[in-house]
Amino acid sequence: MAEREAGPRPGGRSARVQASVHRAARDLLARMDRAEVTIPLIAAEAGVTPSTIYRRWGELNELLADVAVERLRPDMVPVETGSGRGDLLAWAEQYAEEMSSSLGREMIRDVLAAEGGAGPRRCCGYVRQQITVIAERAAARGEVFPHIDTVLDRVVAPIVYRILFDEALGAERVGGLVENAFSACA
Repeated sequence: MAEREAGPRPGGRSARVQASVHRAARDLLARMDRAEVTIPLIAAEAGVTPSTIYRRWGELNELLADVAVERLRPDMVPVETGSGRGDLLAWAEQYAEEMSSSLGREMIRDVLAAEGGAGPRRCCGYVRQQITVIAERAAARGEVFPHIDTVLDRVVAPIVYRILFDEALGAERVGGLVENAFSACA
């Protein structure tokens, strides 16, 4: 008799349930005020029992954070402009615009409302992956590019901080952040 692997099978029932529940949560959030969305409503929309959702996510905040993290996963590689500076600027402007939208702000709040730091770490991992792609392209062209942590500290962190606590930054200010990150290379 073969031993079963631990954890859910990719594409198995667990993946189908997660996809169905995520889709139901997104659909309900699009149609209703967030305060009206409940686990029983999501379960009914997804065609699962509420206990399935409670068993997997525990509470509504955890589910909404999981949905938000998945929505924050980049679905394309950063645009290539021909230079690391240009690539980073294009990426940062798009990131700032998407995250400062009402949907972006809602997703950030959902990720931060969940217990533990797994969601925020996954989001940071997505951003790190995107910046790594840009850095690797720059290195392949022989360009100097700031360290990934410098980009996180001098570009991404100020963008997110302003989205959370102040006015979102416009393209000109984002460009200044990119220049600041490149000044660390000098």
